[in-house]
Amino acid sequence: MFELKGAMVAIVTPFKNGKVDEEKFRNLIKRQIKAGIDAIVPCGTTGEAATLSLSEYEQVVSIAVEECKGKVPVMAGAGTNNTAKVVELAKLAESLGVDAILSVSPYYNKPTQEGLYRHYKTISENINIGLVLYNVPGRTSGNILPATAIRLSEIDNIIGIKEASGSLNQVSEIIEGKYSNFNVISGDDFLTLPMMSIGATGIISVTANVYPEIVAKQYDEIVAGNFEKAKELHHKMFKLHTAMFYETNPLPVKTALAIMGLIDEEFRLPLCPMGDTNKKKLESVLKEMGLIN
Repeated sequence: MFELKGAMVAIVTPFKNGKVDEEKFRNLIKRQIKAGIDAIVPCGTTGEAATLSLSEYEQVVSIAVEECKGKVPVMAGAGTNNTAKVVELAKLAESLGVDAILSVSPYYNKPTQEGLYRHYKTISENINIGLVLYNVPGRTSGNILPATAIRLSEIDNIIGIKEASGSLNQVSEIIEGKYSNFNVISGDDFLTLPMMSIGATGIISVTANVYPEIVAKQYDEIVAGNFEKAKELHHKMFKLHTAMFYETNPLPVKTALAIMGLIDEEFRLPLCPMGDTNKKKLESVLKEMGLIN
């Protein structure tokens, strides 16, 4: 079963004239693999999964599996606030050949902790690949509490959690109480170094879309125990991490990739292009990082 560790990219979904831009998507994946990224994570928040049709979801996941086969694993996003629908998506992704599923906690419904447990347990019972929980309270208005994550870690194919609560206390509680086959990874580029210093095993990165080499390098330095070098890279990336959230993700990261000439600057409503002021600030950071002239 897929082991949840490494420098992974929450990859964008490029569009052109309202459709998935297959050629540019394939090129993005190839670029990530060449740069040393350990896994591709399509159809998450950064991939605008909420506005993909079912056929587009199948298209994006299929492309990722095809491009990554024999090179790096694919962990496909499959999450919404309808458990039955998540099961359908997860089973589809499994049939397409992904290595694991990443599933955001249900939003808007505001389930109890028992509801969260039953939600994830149901998904796990319907697939034969690894399931990764995704906790991002800022997006979902709900928190997968440590006790619930620990309880879910007892289930064999629930292999970890992407933690984006921003709480190192919460991360520590999960790491101290979890079962051995369950890993914690960072869902926030800013916290890769501190989270890994207390036992997290990697990052699902937004910044890696723009600068995959440096994200992969930081992970490698942490694993090697070179914390001074990892700290240098943390501070080197800080402005870029900040720029990725000048406006709602994935607006800045897709705009950055467009400025770099890698994709078209196209989003789906209710997302729309960045404001001019923030776009100029983003361009300035990209120049400072040497990513554009």
